[in-house]
Amino acid sequence: MCAQPHDPGHHGRMKIYLVGGAVRDRLLGLPAGDRDFVVVGETPESMAAAGFRPVGRDFPVFLHPDSGEEHALARTERKTAPGYRGFVVHADPSVTLEQDLERRDFTINAIAETPDGTLVDPFDGQRDIEQRVLRHVGPAFIEDPLRVLRAARFMARFAPLGFSVAPETLELMRTMAASGELDALVPERIWQELAKALAAPRPSAFLQTLRQAHGLAAILPEVDALYGVPQRAEYHPEIDTGIHQELVSDMAAQLAPGDGVIGFAALTHDLGKALTPESKWPRHIGHEQAGLKPLEGLCERLKVPNAHRELARMACREHLNVHRTLELRDATVHDLLARCDAFRKPERIEALVTVCEADRRGRLGFEDAAYPQGAELMRLHAAALAVSARDAVREGMTGPAIGRALRKARIDAIATTRSTP
Repeated sequence: MCAQPHDPGHHGRMKIYLVGGAVRDRLLGLPAGDRDFVVVGETPESMAAAGFRPVGRDFPVFLHPDSGEEHALARTERKTAPGYRGFVVHADPSVTLEQDLERRDFTINAIAETPDGTLVDPFDGQRDIEQRVLRHVGPAFIEDPLRVLRAARFMARFAPLGFSVAPETLELMRTMAASGELDALVPERIWQELAKALAAPRPSAFLQTLRQAHGLAAILPEVDALYGVPQRAEYHPEIDTGIHQELVSDMAAQLAPGDGVIGFAALTHDLGKALTPESKWPRHIGHEQAGLKPLEGLCERLKVPNAHRELARMACREHLNVHRTLELRDATVHDLLARCDAFRKPERIEALVTVCEADRRGRLGFEDAAYPQGAELMRLHAAALAVSARDAVREGMTGPAIGRALRKARIDAIATTRSTP
């Protein structure tokens, strides 16, 4: 297993192994991302002497002098306090490769590769890759509540490849959720995992996995509350608002692959439906305005970045108006654009239209539905955007008169464009 000094990527006589995601993704036939390495039998001093630059604060990580790639000393972890921060890290030359792999979360992430391509796979990760199973490495899995979220996030990425969570892993995740440990997760870490899930090919698998683990209510109570709330079957053949939400999130991932900003707006556009009194079901009149308050709460709690917040607010407030673009009066179209600040930030309308199209097509049987409203709103926006203050403003105009003249000229441009197909 020990690599030879002349091997590529090899440094002196060090035992260096490629580990984790790079090995997993190659075995899955996926494009390579970042490469991480584990070094066995060394100390921080011997790493520094070999020219590696230390960068790890909490445990010994070093940058390779030539490639700049991360190399971590083999280490073990021991749980000492609640939450995902309560760990003592132990790294010294006696820690073996197998001990280092054992502290990892899932078997598919606990495979190492020597410089000559030999795989070291003490936990049968290759078998689980072949069988498309996400399985925990060992009992220490239960010590880190973040792993429940990581399982859900991996499912958002790997469900399209046929992966499912091993039943015994799901049981452990339920135990962790029942213990209340998920409440110890800090907002930044939750957001990190959620943002990755929303940029993955199947965000619905993130929601489904957390629900199956009984953890969605702790992580995203506003979204969890949508399940079991009915909608009108003629518009929503899937009926359940939570199922609609899953379909919308997946459609957004299909329309805007990897775009977490659009993904977040799609996830939160219907939060108001959870607040409709049961006596009003299955109608949800006013759910757009009602959704703004839970959306703000979610954004505050998870410290959601501004770009995500702003598009989510717009989509929550305006999605029904965008659906009605073809019936709206010219002035109403203009005012919708103005509320979205679309004359100063024109890129917003295409993003908003994408979220609304995902909402429209995220329904059973509507996957291939046309969305002419979106194309029309973008066309009308382009026409209004082409009007400059110079065209609209006459000499001697001041303040409010300028605003009124510009608004009128833009509405006229919208009207003219509508009458020319």
